[in-house]
Amino acid sequence: MNNGFLSKLAFWRSAANSGVLGVYVGVNSVWVYQAEKLEQPESFTEFDLAKDNFLFTFNEIKSQFGTAKLQVVLSSPHYELLQADKPNVDPAEVCQALIWAIKDMVAQPVANIHLDYFESTVSTNSKVNVVVTPRDKLVSLATACDELGFTIAGITIEELALTPLFDADNMAHMLVTHLPDEELLFTVIKAGELLMQRRVRGFNQLHKASDEQLSYGLADNLSLEIQRSMDYFESQLRQAPVSSINLLTEGQQQTLVKLVAANFNQQVKAVTHHGVPAYLAQLAFNDLARGEA
Repeated sequence: MNNGFLSKLAFWRSAANSGVLGVYVGVNSVWVYQAEKLEQPESFTEFDLAKDNFLFTFNEIKSQFGTAKLQVVLSSPHYELLQADKPNVDPAEVCQALIWAIKDMVAQPVANIHLDYFESTVSTNSKVNVVVTPRDKLVSLATACDELGFTIAGITIEELALTPLFDADNMAHMLVTHLPDEELLFTVIKAGELLMQRRVRGFNQLHKASDEQLSYGLADNLSLEIQRSMDYFESQLRQAPVSSINLLTEGQQQTLVKLVAANFNQQVKAVTHHGVPAYLAQLAFNDLARGEA
């Protein structure tokens, strides 16, 4: 999945484009990042997305930015990430075999499943990580972009989009990511590789928490989940402790960093951003820009 899953579908080809954009597709909005050009500042723009009407939303994006090459990150409600035993078949047949392995784990009918998979070098079993998306939704997104003259260079998911944060570091780092109204995402990244991922419910409103709410239990509850993730990484995956804990959250981020840091020996740091969805759009842009260089 080095180029983003689904990035090689034949109908994702279009005419020449005029720029490069990073795109994060949420449930009700699409965030677009355009890098700084000449004396213009970098641009983060949010566009409404109503009932997955991609044609309308991307037409609005075209009106502001023109046609472009896109790197797209899907938000977690647009996909499922599962683990399944890797089928003992030829590499070209793995995806087809996985459909039947996971069909009872997902709500999508078999005919509407589109999937890809990736593996971890620290896995202690024969399981693979399977990304499942509704085929009709992806076709709608791809068709809208094709009709409007966009080129989709690749599509990826939140867990994989975050890996470049530590692509030049051979130490493992814990990253705690929270998007407004979504579950917490815990990942461990080393040298640009996703070694572990875990989602936790119960923190959907973390971005709205006051300093007092964080001080009276919420930060400690978060610390407990961080410790559980670290314990799994060390004991089950048999890895050395992470070297740092990084928080990618909104709201009272600095207060949260201070309170969490009191519970760990590792350094706890805040990831600087202009909003987590916008940051994911920026990461998508950076990924595409590296490939263009």
